[in-house]
Amino acid sequence: MLLDRIERVYFLGIGGIGMSSLARFFRSRGIAVAGYDRTVTPLTRALESEGISIHYEDNPEEIPFAIRKHPSEPGSLIIYTPAIPKDMKELNYFIDNEYLLHKRSEILGLITRSYESLAVAGTHGKSTVTAMIAQILIESGEGCTAFLGAISKSVNSNLVLSDQSHWAVVEADEFDRSFLQLDPYMACITSMDPDHLDIYGDYKTLVQGFTDFANRVRPESQLLIKQGLTLEPDPRRNQKVLTYSLDNKESDFYARNIQQIGLSYSFDLVTPDGLIKDMLTCIPGITNVENAVAASALTRMAGINTEGIRKGIKAFEGLVRRFDVRFNKGGVIYIDDYAHHPNEINALIKSIRLLFPDKKITGIFQPHLFSRTRDFAEGFAASLGKLDELILLDIYPARELPIPGVDSKMLLGLIDLDKKQLCSKADLVKNLEMVQPEILLTIGAGDIDQLINPITEYLKEHVA
Repeated sequence: MLLDRIERVYFLGIGGIGMSSLARFFRSRGIAVAGYDRTVTPLTRALESEGISIHYEDNPEEIPFAIRKHPSEPGSLIIYTPAIPKDMKELNYFIDNEYLLHKRSEILGLITRSYESLAVAGTHGKSTVTAMIAQILIESGEGCTAFLGAISKSVNSNLVLSDQSHWAVVEADEFDRSFLQLDPYMACITSMDPDHLDIYGDYKTLVQGFTDFANRVRPESQLLIKQGLTLEPDPRRNQKVLTYSLDNKESDFYARNIQQIGLSYSFDLVTPDGLIKDMLTCIPGITNVENAVAASALTRMAGINTEGIRKGIKAFEGLVRRFDVRFNKGGVIYIDDYAHHPNEINALIKSIRLLFPDKKITGIFQPHLFSRTRDFAEGFAASLGKLDELILLDIYPARELPIPGVDSKMLLGLIDLDKKQLCSKADLVKNLEMVQPEILLTIGAGDIDQLINPITEYLKEHVA
């Protein structure tokens, strides 16, 4: 495929975080971009303001005439995400009319092959580490083109562009084995928790997927993995494997002298070739110290200087929907987070307990996918049971149909917590009057983000 000959691109599911960064990339090159998504969101509105045409009805007649008139490459490119349902009308229009369709991951792989790519994989932590790496490259003067899995507050986008830099930074998504379309120069693997078992079937197969990804890293290059992960890349590729952790001294990279400063942390970074002193994160959460270690380590391995690493970590302002402090006034703090796996919820609550040991924590959780709720019901029950109070929303189905016996009522019954309740999204804000939160969390990967602004406005009106 000759990407430089593309004149127009159409996206099925353009509002997804990964799809939208690709849409922005093509639009930045002066290419006509359009797409479909099922709901209006702040992100789709932002895309429209940037000159991208979007419609919200699944109707083949809404597909731009230029796409229907020019169905073949290289003039037209049609990209879809595997997250869309298979019975989608527009998808089947393209299939029935024998259009050539491409997954997002395939196109991302094609684009980044012309760069020295730094890829970050993992079942959690990858979005933050990816964005931190991009910020380090920006602050060091190296620059980069980066495709992020969330909106970075530092650049107010999920896309970073540079005409001069040879670096690309890519979030390597394990869903649908998307990361196997990438050929990184170097890579980091943050975690391999059981997840996406609807795709992989079992944990052993998931680990094999990550092993296959590690084996796509360039031969004779370097791979960074979280200390303790049972991952064995092919030794014939002669990759140098280094490890990182929060504070495990057996790791090649780790933090020491960690000090809490308000909602932030300072630390010294131990590396194989010396100490980087006086590192400072300006975002909350002890998990973000570990993320900073990972980002600093991979950029150090790539040759970025000490001052660039220190400046990049300090300059990073965090991600939307990742330990995202939305309100802090009158003794009430509201934090929004994308956590949708039991281990992610555990890490979130642990970080908050360290910051606010004496505060009551009220969590609003929206389960994501019927299959994930079924597969990890006991894990969700244990992690959510660490809250002081829980408001449980209905399961967000995404691409799935309901599974008999799997619903939020089933999950609520497993949670050992005195203060717990089911609630609809429509009644959520009204129910806050009875909760009187101290630390309020919204947690989940579905459309719970649509509640962020109403909750924030409620708190502004009712907290002195």
